[in-house]
This record gives sequence, structure tokens and C-alpha cells, in this order.
Amino acid sequence: MDFDKRKASTLASLSSDETDKSPKGTLDTPIIPLLNAINNHPSYFSTSSCSGRISILSQPNPNPNSNHPTKKKARGGAWIFITHDTADPDSVISLLFTDSTKFTQISELVFRFEPLIIAVECRDLSSAQNLVSLAIACGFRESGITSVSKRVIVGIRCSIRLEVPLGDTQKIMVSKDYVRFLVEIANEKMEANRKRSEGFLKAFLKGHDGALGNANGSMRIESGDCNEDQDDLDRSFGDTQEPILSEKASFSCESLAGTGVPSCSFSISQMPIAGEPIERLFLWGHSACTLESPDEAKVLIFGGFGGNGRHARRNDSFLLDPLHGTLKEINVVKSPSPRLGHTSSLVGDCMFVIGGRADPLNILNDVWVLNTVKYEWRLLDCTGIAFPPRHQHAAAVVGSKIYVFGGLNNETISSSLMVLDTKNLLWEELVVHGEWPCARHSHSMVAYGSKLFMFGGYSGGKALGDLYSFDIQTCLWKVEKLGGRSPHARFSHSMFVYQSYIGIIGGCPVKQHCQELALLDMRSLVWKHVTLNSMDKELFVRCAANVVHDDLIMVGGGAACYAFGTKFSEPMKINLLPLSSLDDYNWKEEAMMGNRNVLNQAPHVGISSAQSPKQQSLNVGNRTGASSWVVQLERKNAKLGKDILKKFGWLDLERKVYAKEDGLLVSFPVTEKFCAIFPPDKSEGLNDHHPSKPFRAESFLLNEVSSLVALDILKEYGATKLPDEVVEAKKASKSPLKIMTEAVASLIRHKGLSVKLLEQLPNRWERLGDIVVLPVSSFRDLVWDSIGEELWPIIARSLNTCRLARQGRVAPNGTRDSTLEILVGDSGWVAHRENDILYSFDATKCMFSWGNLSEKIRMANLDCTDEVIVDLFAGIGYFVLPFLVRAKAKMLYACEWNPHAIEALKRNLQVNSVFDRCIILEGDNRLTAPKGVADRVCLGLLPSSEGSWLTAVRALRSEGGILHVHGNVKDTEEGLWTNHVSTSISEIARSQGHCWEVTIDHVERVKWYAPHIRHLVADVRCKQI
Repeated sequence: MDFDKRKASTLASLSSDETDKSPKGTLDTPIIPLLNAINNHPSYFSTSSCSGRISILSQPNPNPNSNHPTKKKARGGAWIFITHDTADPDSVISLLFTDSTKFTQISELVFRFEPLIIAVECRDLSSAQNLVSLAIACGFRESGITSVSKRVIVGIRCSIRLEVPLGDTQKIMVSKDYVRFLVEIANEKMEANRKRSEGFLKAFLKGHDGALGNANGSMRIESGDCNEDQDDLDRSFGDTQEPILSEKASFSCESLAGTGVPSCSFSISQMPIAGEPIERLFLWGHSACTLESPDEAKVLIFGGFGGNGRHARRNDSFLLDPLHGTLKEINVVKSPSPRLGHTSSLVGDCMFVIGGRADPLNILNDVWVLNTVKYEWRLLDCTGIAFPPRHQHAAAVVGSKIYVFGGLNNETISSSLMVLDTKNLLWEELVVHGEWPCARHSHSMVAYGSKLFMFGGYSGGKALGDLYSFDIQTCLWKVEKLGGRSPHARFSHSMFVYQSYIGIIGGCPVKQHCQELALLDMRSLVWKHVTLNSMDKELFVRCAANVVHDDLIMVGGGAACYAFGTKFSEPMKINLLPLSSLDDYNWKEEAMMGNRNVLNQAPHVGISSAQSPKQQSLNVGNRTGASSWVVQLERKNAKLGKDILKKFGWLDLERKVYAKEDGLLVSFPVTEKFCAIFPPDKSEGLNDHHPSKPFRAESFLLNEVSSLVALDILKEYGATKLPDEVVEAKKASKSPLKIMTEAVASLIRHKGLSVKLLEQLPNRWERLGDIVVLPVSSFRDLVWDSIGEELWPIIARSLNTCRLARQGRVAPNGTRDSTLEILVGDSGWVAHRENDILYSFDATKCMFSWGNLSEKIRMANLDCTDEVIVDLFAGIGYFVLPFLVRAKAKMLYACEWNPHAIEALKRNLQVNSVFDRCIILEGDNRLTAPKGVADRVCLGLLPSSEGSWLTAVRALRSEGGILHVHGNVKDTEEGLWTNHVSTSISEIARSQGHCWEVTIDHVERVKWYAPHIRHLVADVRCKQI
């Protein structure tokens, strides 16, 4: 059934006299105008709703004898009071405290307020995106897309809830005054809910006549209050399915009587990524620096949250080449611990990483430096004043010094300005004067000359929109009050410097006013604003913005919503050349002229008479034998020239554009059509340019000019026609997923199969050495196996691999065998390098855990120089090798009973040159493990290692030691689990005659193992009393 039929059926049921499936049986009266508006729109209809309610729920007590606690919803219950309007306190008190109220069974009584919630089916993803954006802008910040598989469903909701236990039906545990207090609070929330709902209705009706009236159009959202809590960032985007964005979108610059950029054309393009999977750049809270050399410029990216596979904090390092779209992971030695919210600052050839957050309770203050020539990390031992731990701070470089301001350490927000002298590694807190900024985090800061400029951030109570400057010579802070419209308040945004501009982009709150590029012209000290017309897929929150030549490279960014999932932005490139071509523009003259909103206007630039006639004219070169030609322009005029060549079909799209003279000149290949107009032997009319009479191109529209006028414009900007010295065919960039989809689509069409099978193609995969591993959820239909001989080689070629496999589920036996199936290739043996350690194993027989990387790095960073370690579940050497290779353990006993894993472990010990420090004990560790020898014992078995806790205690020396106890634990029972671990180890120790003090030093949250199930590691210290 399609959308229109489902809508007709639903609306027919709403108009019938039959009761609906809700307990009330009818629609809530306060919400009917909003539902009518939604249901009258061609792209939406409501499937369920509640206008908001105040209630008292009577819920049966849980069975105390049950070993399996029942969830609240499963226990049922009944309302003893409910209203969809404000409640009368006296009526509620009378109901609860009168003796005449009788209940048939003992039940819990809970007082609740629940706000509006509506489920809306949408015609398509575009209309769903529009509705979510409108709902969030109107205050329903937990709204999001909840389903996209068969139907596109949007949930509209917010978080102004209230739930308070009152006691039970036998005894009310609160006073009448307290009940009256609760009712008053609930009534206030109900009133806020009503105003918010009315505001949503007005905005929806307004949008119905404008942007919302077009199901494929964009939505206009009124700018709202910026004073939002930072936690709202986690609820600000609810898309679980990303909307579709064309490969290229346009930005326009609005002229606002001297406060805007004179109208011109910007471009934003999605960067195709080759090399590493693009998902490895699905990050936020990371950092990035631009590495420039005479030959190339790349972006160095470190850390952040997200990445390929299970999202987690990362410590990967990547090099992104924006010109070619290639992404390469850097193999480095001894990386910093995984983190986000840190800063990276480039001083010479060294990138300094400062602070960050390792987990919610572990805020860092360390300083690491990466040598970008040798790609070696080093932890620095800094002196001077102690640098307090912090994350979400800002840093900027002037000379050899890194200036750090603000940041967050748990609940403490900083307002100090610290400086690190990278020459002597000395921290100093500056004594400053002037207008000191308030404490803040999630702000941004850049250096321009001898000053620092800092904008925005979050104060703990509101988003900030102030701009401060700091003069490093006078140590003076100053609030900058400049011309033009100041950028709106925001936090988690990005700041950059391009030529004579300081730019601000993105940030949170995610609203219409943040979808702009704010530019501070440092010559005129006036703010100017570029409206970003297409923001369907970009979420520039906690992203990295780096200028590479004339492009602004945006890497990562996104947000998480606990209800609807996580959204990441793909790498984007914004061309800044239009700003470069406006360097000579007279802003004051433009302000007086009032020229505004003329799109695609050529820059109003006079040309200096110092330029040679050859540079000014569209000359024919002196080599006439070449069959391929190019038009050469200076880089600052390249964008305009390209637009003209494309407009008239003169740009040869089959050949590559290339740069010369260190990028100062750009050569555009031209078509035979262009050469036919001006063949090599007919150059008359091409050299008649007179530099003293510059072409005045103001106020022209590109789509209205003739070809002759376009040629005059090219001549004015110094275009020169030359033979093509490269003649290199252009290869269209396609992602591996796109290549695979096109190839498989062709195959199934040839076989006469349903195109719906394409829905089972994977959008991500993993690599084990040179084997590409497809997820177990892909290619589920049995029909795939019938065409496997043709299919799998196609997939392998698409993913550029010689060996292809499909992941099976880990066998539920004691040895946890792999069920991976090789689809292309003969052998399952792979070599996988991770954290500078080589793991080799037969992937068809041994499982490999990707999600444990952070824990392996944590173990590797320990100092185990003089320690003896026992690993009771060694496997192929997951933790054995980090202990031996990186932590430098003196001796390790490896217990394992899977013969395939033992074979791999022996290989890995040899290839990593640590075989002489490891003793392999084959068989059940309860029988083979040594006793009384270990300083440290690793118990890395999931879901529980409890069966070997006695063995682990016996393995420790009589003085005690450390146990690393792994386990899968419900997120609501972490405290219970750690208490159980501590108590159990204490009891086992006493039973073995040890007088130990047993404490939990640390609990590491490694990953989410399943919904609401965490993989935890408890570091248990056993110390002799």
C-alpha cells in the first residue's frame, strides 16, 4: 500500500464514529487543530498523538520472588486520574487522601506530566527532514526520524516531563502540600506545552503557504532564542537516515547595505574519498591541522568520537589530500590515548595535542607532540605551572607559543589563559588586563597577526555571541564592537583565517541563522554574511575547518540523539575564491550604491596597467601543432573563468584541470567548439584588449550574457589560450559503494531479478589485512548464492580487493570459533596491523574483536617492565601482544584451549619478536594456569569471566596484584556489578588464606556490546594488609 492509500485509510478511520486504540478512545481536543493542519498537508498524516497530559498511574508492584524483574511497561496499570488540561490541586488531593477511595490491590502510585507527542508518516525523506527541522526550531528538540525502512515516520516530542512516585494504594508517602506543589509544577509545564504546541501550529501553517507547501522544497525557520543548554546538542538532530544531497550545491552571498558580501557565487561540494573508507571520517570532537609543502597540502586529522564500525573515542591519525580526495591512515608509534574535545596546534613540523576527554570521568591534561616528518608521537614532560585538565577548550599559535583559553573539567568551566612555550616546554598562566571574557567552553579562537580573536562558546547557562581580541604584546583583552550584523550566539562552531578575513561557520543551536558563513573583514572591521542555501546533509557541529589554498575543508561534525541515533557529516569543500577576487572592492562605495542580490555577478575589479598585454588577452600560443588546447587563468580568476567555460560548453569535461607555477596559474581544457571559434591560424580580434580601459562587469548576470561578451570577460581577466601540455583524461571519482551498487544493479537486471535486492547491499564493511569482510546482515536472500560465481568477483573488484569474505556470528562454543566464509580467494590467513602490532590468524577459524581496540591500547600504555603477567584467555594474542610488545612485560603466561588460536598465537609471538618472553599453556586455564607468580592477571572473556576468578586469585603472588576483569553488564547495573566483583574477589582471597584489601581502581567502559549492555573492565587491586 502506497503513501496516499495509507493516508486515506487512516483519515477515514479518524472520521468514523468508532473508538480508536487509545485508552481514551478519541482524539485529544487541544490537539485537533494541529492534527487537522498536518493531515491537510499533501506530504503528511498523523498515526498517533497525545496533546499532553497530567496523570496519576496505578501500577502493580513487581513480584519480589521473580528472578527476572519486569519492565514498567510490561507490568500494566491503570490511570486513577488523567486530564489533558491543567489540573485542579484540590481534586487531586481529594482523590488521594479521602477514605472513600478504595483500591482492589496494592499498587504503586506515580504522578506524571507528559508533553505533546505526535507520530507523523511522511511522503519521503525530504518532507520528513523539513518537518523535523521545523519541530526542533519550535522547541520540540527530541523530534527525529524514527523509521525509514518501509514507511518514513517522524516523532515530534520534547523533554519537559515529570514523574514522581507518591507511594502506594495503602499509604501515600508525601504530604498534601507536596501534592499541591507537584500539581502546580505540572500545570506550569502544561501551559508551556500549550504555548509550544500553538507556536508549532502557527509555524506549520506559515510553512504550508511557503516552503512546506512543496514536498521537495526547503523549509524556512524563524530564528529563535539561542540560550539553549548544551545538552540540547544531543537532541538537536534525530535523523537515523541521512537525506539525499546532490554532489554540488551553491551558496549565495547577500549584500546588506555594506554589511554583506557583494553578490557572488560560492560553491560547496561533497568530497569523494578514496583509500580508507569514508566512514573513518564520521567523527566529531576531533582535531585537524593543515600541512603545507611546496608540492602539496594535506589535512592531518587526529582523534574524535565516531569512526568506522562501532562508534567510540578514537586515537587514529589520518592524512587527507583534498585535491585528490585520498585518505590515508598514518602508522605511528605509541599514539596518545583515545580522546575527543582536545586541540591540535601546528608549530613548525610538530603538531601539539593538548588535553581532551578520555571518558566522561577522565579529563586529560597531557601534551603530546607528533613529528609530521617522521610520524612519531612523544608524550611531553612540561614544566612551569600545572596545566589543569580540560576539554572543549580553544587554542591558537603565535610564533612558538600555543595560547589556550577556557575549557571544561567535569562541572568546572575555565576562564584562564594559559600559554605553552614549545621551545622550553614551559606552561605559564598569563596575567591579563582589560575586559576579561567570562568562563566558557566549546568556543573557537584563531590568531591574526599579534592578536588572538575568540568568538562564542557556552557559559554553562547560555550560548555566547561575543567577539574578544587579545593583544599578546600588551596582554590586553578587549570586547570588539564592529560594524555590520554580528554572528548569532553559538557554540561548538569552527573559526578560520583566509587572507584578510576571519570566518565563522556552523555550531549549535542548529537553526537557520547558524547556516551561514560569517566573515569579518579585517581591513574594514565589518561583519559580512554568506547565506548557505543548501544544508541538507551538512551538520557543522564540533567539526574541523581547515583552509587549504583557496578551499575551506570541512571534516566531520555531527550530533547524537539517544532516542533516534547518530548523525555525521561527510567531508565537504567550500571554495573561497570569490572572496579572493574581491580584494580590491570598495566596500564603502558598494554600501552607498546599495547594489544587492545580483546573483553570479562578476567581481568589480580594475586591472593594473603593470600587467603585460599577453596576460590580458586571449592569445593563441605559438605552438600550432597541438590538437588539444587549454585556457590559462590566474588562480584568483579561475572560478569565474570556469563558470563561463561551462556555461557555453567550452570546458572539456573529459580532460583534467591542472595548475602550474606552484598553483598560481590554472589551465582549463577547452573543447573543439571553442577551438573552432578561434582556430590557431585565425587570431585576429583576440589581441585587441586595452589594459587602460578595463571591462566593467558590474551587475551582469552570467545566464544573460552572449558568447562574445563572455569572451570579452575572459580577456579582461587575462585568459590565455595555449596548447595542452598534459592531455590527461579525467577519471570520474566514485565511491566504492557507488561502484558496487552500479555493478550489482547491472548484474541483477541481466539475471531478471528484483531491484529490491539492492537494499541488501552493505553500506559499510571491515578489513582484516587484505580481506574485505562483509557484514553478516548483507546479501541475506538465498537468491544471491545462486549467482555467487558472478556476484562475488564483482563485489571484490568494486571494493578493490583480491580476497572477499562474509562475516558469520561467533560460534557459541567454548572456543568461540569464527564462522567467517571466504567468498573470493583461497586462504583465510590474514596479517592485520593494529597499534604497531602485527596479528596474523586464520579468519575462518578465529574471531577477531574490533571493538576492543581502545582497551588493547590502554593495556599497551601500561608500564609492565618488571612484571609477570598471566592471561587466562589469550586467544590469538589480543592482550598478550600489547603487554609484551608495548608494555614491555618481563614474562607472560598465555592460557588458551582453542588449537586454531594457539597456532596463530605462536606465529604472532614469533613475528613480533617476543616469543622468548611468553610461555603458552594449552588447555583449560583452571587446570593449567600457574599459581603464585603473577603481578597482573588479564581475564578477557565475555560475557563473563567469573568461572576463572578463583584461578586468577590463585595466580597472583602472595603480596597481591592487579586483576583486569572483563564482563558484559546492563547499563543500569554497573554499580551492582562492580560491588559484586569486589565482594567476590575478597571472599575468594580469604578462602585462599590471603589477607588482602580489595579495591576497584578504575572501571573502563570499552564499548556497547548490545543495546543497554556495556563491555566493562574493572581494574581490581589486591593489596596485602
